[in-house]
Amino acid sequence: MAKGKFGIGLIVGAIAGALAGLLAAPKSGKETREDIKRRAGQAKDEASKRVEQAKAKAGEVAETTKEAVDHVKHVADSAAEGVKSGFGRGRANQDSKDDKKR
Repeated sequence: MAKGKFGIGLIVGAIAGALAGLLAAPKSGKETREDIKRRAGQAKDEASKRVEQAKAKAGEVAETTKEAVDHVKHVADSAAEGVKSGFGRGRANQDSKDDKKR
């Protein structure tokens, strides 16, 4: 989570710095507006790229998590079957001992 906040802060800071630099530069209004428009387009493109990267990473994490959950479920099911099987054998052995005592 901290990386995401840092990245957003970095982008916002870069935009603010670029805007401040443009406004302080000795250019005509038209040139300044064109620079702002160009840099805003670059920032938008960069933000879109970062969003796509985040979506891809989220998909990878979701798939890995699903695989891990499936594995844990399989292990738990196997363990439960083993316990049931062991309990059944233990019960059968106890019944056998009880029959011999009678």
